[in-house]
Amino acid sequence: MVDLELPLLETSFRVSLKELEEPEALLEGDSDLAELNRATDGAVGRQLGRVFHTPLPVQTNRVVAQLSGTPLLQQALLAATTLGEVDGLQPDLSGDALNRAVEEASVNGELTLLALLRAMPGESVRVDLARALGALQRMLAQRRLASALVESEPAGDVNEAWSAPGGRSSQRRLIEVPANHRGGSLEVVVWEPQADALDRLVVISHGLWDSPESFEGWASHLASHGYRVLLPSHPGSDISQQREMLAGHTPPPGPDELRLRPLDVSAVIDADGADSVVVIGHSWGATTALQLAGTQPSANRLRERCTDLTDPDRNLSWVLQCSFLSSADRAGLADTRVRAIVAVSPPVNLLFERGAGIDMQARALLVSGTRDWVVSPDPEAVVPFAPAKLRGHQLVLVDGGDHFNLKSPADGDGGPLRALLLAWTTAAFDAGDAVVPTPKAPPLLPASGWGSDTLPLVAVP
Repeated sequence: MVDLELPLLETSFRVSLKELEEPEALLEGDSDLAELNRATDGAVGRQLGRVFHTPLPVQTNRVVAQLSGTPLLQQALLAATTLGEVDGLQPDLSGDALNRAVEEASVNGELTLLALLRAMPGESVRVDLARALGALQRMLAQRRLASALVESEPAGDVNEAWSAPGGRSSQRRLIEVPANHRGGSLEVVVWEPQADALDRLVVISHGLWDSPESFEGWASHLASHGYRVLLPSHPGSDISQQREMLAGHTPPPGPDELRLRPLDVSAVIDADGADSVVVIGHSWGATTALQLAGTQPSANRLRERCTDLTDPDRNLSWVLQCSFLSSADRAGLADTRVRAIVAVSPPVNLLFERGAGIDMQARALLVSGTRDWVVSPDPEAVVPFAPAKLRGHQLVLVDGGDHFNLKSPADGDGGPLRALLLAWTTAAFDAGDAVVPTPKAPPLLPASGWGSDTLPLVAVP
């Protein structure tokens, strides 16, 4: 049996798997859902038929087999238990039960959701939409403080000196740099001026299952203003790794990637030879930037909070953060050549303890969107930032920014953050030794000119 609970109607519908075998069976059944189906002239049955009978990708069984036992899957399954449960069974966070069910369901032909439900142990599967609604309400609550802050402060204005392309023609090329920590090399995208380059290096770190291409708009904008920009692929968590995982050829990123990613960036700096660098990161890349800046990860908060499904700060980024439990305590990898960073949408609430940034050697700009449902702004940016603001670090909120619309591919103009990134990077290099965070350090951002004409950017005082 499948129970679908609908809190808004204050009722639930129960339907048997036999009835789901053919949508027409719902018209003849005696379940509550069958009554609803008849009232809609079979529309409900046809939709359910599409959901339960559409074949799943042929590599699904290989993917599930690769995922079994991995920390990332365990956290994803734990999050899924907030939406429903198999009657009479405790959640199997190893994924072994799911793997066995997939194998059984795919023996006799195409794997469908209906076949998978039949293979699952237990008498019924309950999907509780009330819990889903609660999760949605929690996500909305995690954006209220950020939304109130952007409404209470003026947005930064726009100055062509920062937002317009610079006067230098730039070029793109690909290089490989040695990466002994990975037993090979890293592919790196390079954007640089064709002439009159500044002796200033910026490294951009991409997020989970992303690629340098998503940030080449940032890089080309900086290069047109004289900067040399390097964008490494992180091979254990980039888009190529995602493709291999979805094909069932490799497991998801493991906990050691938390340590390997900063080593990737340091290897890129080694190959370049620069002694002063600004690192920009997005999502997991922002976490990487914070590690390089001297923020020490810790497993303490992960142990305390990862299993609490009712935690009001729980958000989607916790699936990733909680998968680092076994590696967090050995992932402190500060690089003193990193003098300033920009952390865009960084997952930090669990991975770093409050006050973890007190020993940072680099000045940090945190950027978060008010509509980011992947890395919610209140628990992941606004609240963790509070202890850091007295040391010259800054927080900018993007009104209407989400987890994806702040990036900019090569054919873009640098997106809504292009002026902000250029202004901060320029100020960081111009500051020289004064860029070091100290008590009551003055802000680096200029008073004006770094705003956007597409999404309002607000500096939180």
